[in-house]
Amino acid sequence: MSKEIIVGLDIGTTKICAVVGEVRPDGTEIIGMGSHPSEGLRKGVVINIEQTVNSIKEAVEEAETMAGCEISSVYTGIAGGHLKGFNSHGVIALKEKEVTKKDIERVIEAASAVAIPMDREVIHTLVQEFIVDDQGEIVDPLGMSGVRLEAKVHMVAGAVTSAQNIIKCANRAGLDVCNIVLESLASSEAVLSKEERNLGTALLDFGGGTTDMAVFSKGAVKHTSVLALGGDNLTYDIAVGLRTPKIEAEKIKIKYGCCLSSLIGKDETIEVPGVGGRRPRTLSRQIIGEILEPRVEEIFSLIYSELVRSGYDDQISSGVVVTGGSSELTGITEMAEQIFNAPARVGYPQGVSGLLEVVNKPMYATAVGLVIYGSKTGKKPKKFRIRDSNIFERVLSRMKRWFEEVI
Repeated sequence: MSKEIIVGLDIGTTKICAVVGEVRPDGTEIIGMGSHPSEGLRKGVVINIEQTVNSIKEAVEEAETMAGCEISSVYTGIAGGHLKGFNSHGVIALKEKEVTKKDIERVIEAASAVAIPMDREVIHTLVQEFIVDDQGEIVDPLGMSGVRLEAKVHMVAGAVTSAQNIIKCANRAGLDVCNIVLESLASSEAVLSKEERNLGTALLDFGGGTTDMAVFSKGAVKHTSVLALGGDNLTYDIAVGLRTPKIEAEKIKIKYGCCLSSLIGKDETIEVPGVGGRRPRTLSRQIIGEILEPRVEEIFSLIYSELVRSGYDDQISSGVVVTGGSSELTGITEMAEQIFNAPARVGYPQGVSGLLEVVNKPMYATAVGLVIYGSKTGKKPKKFRIRDSNIFERVLSRMKRWFEEVI
């Protein structure tokens, strides 16, 4: 019996990570992982195809070596400020007075019939709930009696070109793309428990180029948004504030980073390398806190404002879960609790076995989540289609219908 291998490819702003999972009867086992610094992306969007392709190849080769298998297809994440999430609603009449599979497809289609600009493509249509007559909060209405079926869905749309560029980079690295998944949605698969999804949680994927938010309540996605600010902004602030090269600023952020000055001891010091051959200097660690605190506060405040604007700020009973590479900063949960006025924790990948000690870091949440997402969608992954081909097919089928009617 051939093994079912699923690969999650997280094409991030600071790193590209490939995680290999093997689907087994008792769950998914992680059997390999490869990571490589990302070059060619800015704020989650591809700006240099050649550099991105090289980084993907390096990460995939490392994962292949560890897993001892050849990788040909991947599930990949998408991020960037161009992504927009919105809710929609559809209603149909039931012909048979009983809900059939076809009725479920029709009502989702009706809810998805939203005018979208030509340069945008729907990436996800996520069902929130079904309503049969006046009975709401139905997860699966199949076989239920009624005269009217409604569906509430959450849709995520993004720039066609950004999705095309991600597919192009993967293809050039010799990989097929099974599906493109919103990064915060992928991360949620790895770090959120069923109880958190039901009670209500705001998931913040605090990455290098972007900070993505997904709000869950009653087991469904209620709201998503992407903020084009992330860990890279923190590194840049340190580089400018301490007058040190960006590479050194990143090391200082990882080793000494703290986003709450009150948690730093008065006598703690750090050594800062100089620029252009200048001698290193010894400074108080308090300075790091003074640089990072206002920036993290700004990022979290902007996300909280978006949460309030969405109207779901009172539905996050189980609090906030922060994941992604930047969530490992000291003081991040305390800062989140202050801004969101809710309990907070850092999200580590869970729900998988195997090489858990290798991928058990928030920075790998998206890649591990993509593997879990892939294992849930079954063995028949849909190839991601770009809109141009859809339009062509639609026009062609419409013309065929006209000719049939005329004849």
